Amino acid sequence: MAVIEKDAVASVHYTGTLPESGEVFDSSEGRDPLTFLVGHKQMIPGFEEELMGAKKGERRTFTLEPERAYGPRIPEAVQQIPRAMFGDIPPEPGMTLMSDVGPFNVVSVEGDIVTVDFNHKLAGQTLVFSVEVVDVREAKVDELDHGHAHGPGTTNADECEN
Repeated sequence: MAVIEKDAVASVHYTGTLPESGEVFDSSEGRDPLTFLVGHKQMIPGFEEELMGAKKGERRTFTLEPERAYGPRIPEAVQQIPRAMFGDIPPEPGMTLMSDVGPFNVVSVEGDIVTVDFNHKLAGQTLVFSVEVVDVREAKVDELDHGHAHGPGTTNADECEN
């Protein structure tokens, strides 16, 4: 497989920045490349779309509006809940915690009321990505069956936690 297309396994190095400030919000620099199964909703939609047709060694820079990234901010996703709902965990602003419906961020704590935000931290943000394609290969049958790429050292589907 010579190019990134649906059902390929792509490995990329990337840096994501916020265009207004230039702040880096995520990067694979100093780590292994990001490896993912293309077309299986593992990545934000625009990221995969912008890489379609890219070849090994190719570099691309692209800007994603919120609709193609983490979506718009949803005001209803900011809620106030009783502090007692946190049990033994003392909530503090800036914390990211997990609930039955997914991750959320603690915005503020005022007395017995905790304001939380279920929006992704990058919701509503325009994002810029600089990406280098490190490798592209055809997905193995077990990767297609499981819906994700298997990382280094995984030799068969039995070792995959799915």
